[in-house]
Amino acid sequence: QVQLVESGGGLVQPGGSLRLSCGASGFTFSSYFMYWARQAPGKGFEWVSAIDTGGGRTFYADSVKGRFTISRDNAKNTLYLHMNSLKSEDTAVYYCKAKLLRVDYWGQGTQVIVSS
Repeated sequence: QVQLVESGGGLVQPGGSLRLSCGASGFTFSSYFMYWARQAPGKGFEWVSAIDTGGGRTFYADSVKGRFTISRDNAKNTLYLHMNSLKSEDTAVYYCKAKLLRVDYWGQGTQVIVSS
């Protein structure tokens, strides 16, 4: 059974930091390109970041570049998103996605609220 389980969300003040994790099981994690996406209240999905299978190449949306860092640990089947200098506009449900060719797997999401 394929599972992607996000964790690490919560309430944080502007300027603060959080680390999101996405634990994978039921598929060969190291073979999949991994993504983080988010959906803010009342808005559509926004792609946030991506990382290749080996972790050597990373990609970021302009809105998070320089503040967020994506990483993965293939030995632990886990994807991470380190988020620094958080802003109110980062408030959203964050989802991880695994992709290989035409196959997509999504997690259930973790809520991040940036508010004072």
